[in-house]
Amino acid sequence: MNQKKPFDTPPEYRLRSSADYKVMSAGDLVLILSFPLKLVYINQFWKPVLDCFVSHEFSFLESIAEKCPEISSHQIEFFLNDLVRKGFFEQRGFPVVKDEELPFVSIIIPVRNRPKDISACLQSLEKLDYPPEKKEIIVIDDASDDNTPATVKNFSGVKLIGLEVHSQASFCRNCGAKAAKGDILAFIDSDCLAESSWLRELVPAFRDQSLGALGGLVDSYYEEKYLDQYEKVKSALKIGSWFKRSMDNERFFYVPTCNFLVRREIFLNLDGLKQELHVGEDVDFCWRLQDSGSILEYRPVGRVFHKHRNSPLPFCSRRFDYGTSEPLLQKIHPDRIKKLYLPPHESLFWMLLSLSLFFKSFMLLILCTGIFVSDTLNRYTKLQKRKLPISFLTICKAVIRSYLSFLYHCCSFVSRYYLIFAILLLPFVPKFAALIFCMHLTAGIAEYRIKEAEMNLFIFLFFFSLEQLSYQSGVWWGCIRHKNINPLLPRVVHTRDKI
Repeated sequence: MNQKKPFDTPPEYRLRSSADYKVMSAGDLVLILSFPLKLVYINQFWKPVLDCFVSHEFSFLESIAEKCPEISSHQIEFFLNDLVRKGFFEQRGFPVVKDEELPFVSIIIPVRNRPKDISACLQSLEKLDYPPEKKEIIVIDDASDDNTPATVKNFSGVKLIGLEVHSQASFCRNCGAKAAKGDILAFIDSDCLAESSWLRELVPAFRDQSLGALGGLVDSYYEEKYLDQYEKVKSALKIGSWFKRSMDNERFFYVPTCNFLVRREIFLNLDGLKQELHVGEDVDFCWRLQDSGSILEYRPVGRVFHKHRNSPLPFCSRRFDYGTSEPLLQKIHPDRIKKLYLPPHESLFWMLLSLSLFFKSFMLLILCTGIFVSDTLNRYTKLQKRKLPISFLTICKAVIRSYLSFLYHCCSFVSRYYLIFAILLLPFVPKFAALIFCMHLTAGIAEYRIKEAEMNLFIFLFFFSLEQLSYQSGVWWGCIRHKNINPLLPRVVHTRDKI
């Protein structure tokens, strides 16, 4: 008996356990998410669709469409996918697209001196469940001086483009794009292995004509070492487990090119990747793509396995390289100004709490508590005026989470860019250095819990510290080199609508 492949399971949707669908007394349709607390009003047009989710059970897209004959299946799918991205719904399964409806895809792989890796990569691509007549594989050899080209030639049907001069990955990818025949370009790295369902799970997203490019899930290939376990949850290539879509207020969103699909026409119109960038070229392209008006999306499906650097020195070196690209990217894109959100209530609360502990002042502690209570009552009163069915307990939990979230983001910023100062200032200003260390540990422990790392906490914190120190060393070096300190001095804003 044949087992079903993951992409043979048609899409299903359900409300998240923390979300509720309400019909207000005036007939308004509202979706309420308890964490993070937010709500959205839904047009009456979608009431038949939402009425299919009176419980939190999964419902097949096909069965929902049968109950709502006046709305097309594609419309329902795009509507529910939007609610998935906003965090109100969960999805599993994938759209079933007939072979004749699939677009032609050109798979592009740059490689240099990696015969074993490119062989493993191509072997994984041979197992792709995608019509052979609808795909091509192009390997661009970046002037390898070993048997990499000969290894590629052992694979029939693979187009090999050999460069005589070492020109870096960006040039190779651009070269492959120009030679490609596909409507969709699918970039993968030579040290990655693709699951058989890779294209089947990602390509159907391009039925949305507004979508310009798409990134898929990147997972860790190695699992043996402690560093492998850390990379599995904290890899810079791992975007997350939730759908994401480019929006005006998320100016720094990007996806890595090791698992990246893009419309060929858009890629060529944007002149491809900037060949002068050796690190951060994927970030730059994604930003230019969004600036051109195209939509960029990330979906936690279409998995590829990446063979990361799993020794401490190469690990730190790569993080340093990532850091050096940040000042350059912000110099190239001056309109993308990093902002630090400091909401008045949360900021004042944590400042007074810190001072009350430092000076051992009971009065400051009372004042600090008063700010929290006042903020909670104010939010509750506003929601009650709108007659929204949200309990006071739910508001309290949401306020506590928002205060803790603010603390986490502040600690993360200090840990990301200023931990090195704790080491330098320790002999001279030990109390200030201790504060930075405490903020760093707070950020690290929060990351450990958020990422649900299945490893020892202290080992996680060790690699977390190595990563932060390596990255910020690269940032500081890049700031000096490019004479741009914007990454270190974000613009402070106090209202979220300005971000």
